[in-house]
Amino acid sequence: MPQPAGHTALITGASRGIGRELAIGLAQRGVSVGLLARDQQRLDAVVAQCRSHDVVAVGVSADVTDRDDVARAVDAVVGSLDRIDLLVNNAGVIEPVERAFLDTDVEDTWRVVEVNVRGPVLVSHAVLPVMLAGGGGRIVNINSGSGYKATQAYTGYGISKGALARLTTLIDAQYRDEGIYAFDVAPGHVRTEMTTAMPMHEGRTTWTPPEAVVEMVAAISAGRLDELAGRYVRAGTDTVESLLDKRTEIVDGGARVLGLIPYGPDDPLP
Repeated sequence: MPQPAGHTALITGASRGIGRELAIGLAQRGVSVGLLARDQQRLDAVVAQCRSHDVVAVGVSADVTDRDDVARAVDAVVGSLDRIDLLVNNAGVIEPVERAFLDTDVEDTWRVVEVNVRGPVLVSHAVLPVMLAGGGGRIVNINSGSGYKATQAYTGYGISKGALARLTTLIDAQYRDEGIYAFDVAPGHVRTEMTTAMPMHEGRTTWTPPEAVVEMVAAISAGRLDELAGRYVRAGTDTVESLLDKRTEIVDGGARVLGLIPYGPDDPLP
């Protein structure tokens, strides 16, 4: 059964970019928020903006790759909000240079994987028991088309987003019957510090409005897209209405999930 509309959310990487937009956008919709980021000063500014919308907001400085930091931060958020209805795993990084695998420092590649995979694993592992104790919840992993298709650069980013997509499907498979709904949400091309520094976006004039991302995540938080849990959606291209209109085709066709494409009906692989 769908859970009631989410009234509390924990958002990682909330001091800037998409995380900041989600924090303020959800607060405007009456959602109390727990915000995690490494920069406490920036985080405090976002918390103040959220509180201006008459919701509870708390900001905790934490490194999402540090298990103890994550446990402490989640405890602090739960202490302020009492429960967590929505988790948004947004914190993420990309390689500092747009190069192919062998032309990139392997430590840069691995650092991206560590932040973008270990972070969501640690935070989800800490938050899931809280959600289950509260009767269920929803997890949004901020993903990318790079997790589903091959690219000519940013190898660590592609690896990490592919792994994140698998985490989404595994949480869905293991916990949906207990009221947990997990989603991959690609934000499209939102104008942020990270995207504007990427050469591939030089000269870009069309950007995904942040409100489109907020709208998608808010609909997920409210339970409107539960039938599509475990799947990939893209803000700015998909809308809540278009997804609802196509939900039967998506579910029956096994669309928008990470998996093998068989070569035909006699393919022995599942």
